[in-house]
Amino acid sequence: MSTQESAHCQSTHRLQRSSTDLLTSQRSSTVSLRESIFDFIEENGRTYHSFNAGKYIGPNDEIEQERLDLQHHLFVMTMDNKLHLAPLTNPQNVLDIATGTGIWAIEFAQQYPTATVLGTDLSPIQPLFHILTALCGVPPNCSFEIDDAENGWVYTRPFDYIHGRALVSCFRDPPSVIAKIFANLTPGGYFEFQDPIMPLKSIDGTLHGTALDEFQTTCMEAAEKLGRPWTNGKNYGRWMREAGFVDVVEKSYYWAINGWVKGKKQKLQAKWLQENLREGLPAWGLRSLSMGLGWSKDRIDALIERAREDLKNTEIHAYAECYVVYGRKPE
Repeated sequence: MSTQESAHCQSTHRLQRSSTDLLTSQRSSTVSLRESIFDFIEENGRTYHSFNAGKYIGPNDEIEQERLDLQHHLFVMTMDNKLHLAPLTNPQNVLDIATGTGIWAIEFAQQYPTATVLGTDLSPIQPLFHILTALCGVPPNCSFEIDDAENGWVYTRPFDYIHGRALVSCFRDPPSVIAKIFANLTPGGYFEFQDPIMPLKSIDGTLHGTALDEFQTTCMEAAEKLGRPWTNGKNYGRWMREAGFVDVVEKSYYWAINGWVKGKKQKLQAKWLQENLREGLPAWGLRSLSMGLGWSKDRIDALIERAREDLKNTEIHAYAECYVVYGRKPE
């Protein structure tokens, strides 16, 4: 299945998921999927996960799912159409933490048909149901569970590859999660982390003093107060080494926020990032600024609209860093 077909299929099964009949059929995971897990929390016109409510600030509604799939394609294109950089040979048992819509796990399972791929997340927004699995061609070697990577890990067998992406706002104590990952890898197994690095920067200072800069600065301040800093990404390589990983490799890519950058591929990446950020601003800002700083929705909306205008301003030469790190558990 092509990436376009996969994206179309993701959108199709989301629409079908709205059916009451489907929502009450064939729910299975490592936890008891009570009705409350599907009774999403509604705030400010968005919905949020109810399992371990409040741990992740992002919504899980249709708008956010479309953004997550767009973000997936941006990562894959950036990495030269690769789902991973770790030198995998024959992965057999694979875990994708914070899987989101499950699109990475599905495509990985298609690429490695002999592997068993498990995706976990706080929100049941993946194709959990057999009828949807059949319709969308989700491979039989891919499955999903509702789980929290910050809780105790109770898997019955170790993994030989664990993947995590866009975890910038997920964890209160990332080193403890990395320790769990290390403990649940087979000797010789790999962990790979892919994430944008905050804050956004500019090549010439043109980001300074803008509404976009104000937005990210206040959101990072709120995240610090909420105990889940957005600035942990670049520490992952060091934390992995401290946990015992060897052969740790770190690589950075760069995305412009709009068309100020030169190059055909770079301009396409900028276009996708701009759209990703356009929907990402309310996704990240609504809860962060209301919970962390006590802002009103009107105040948040006003800042978001001004920041969105900055995204289109090619006089602002801003960019995001895309950081990828992987390491191996010693034999």
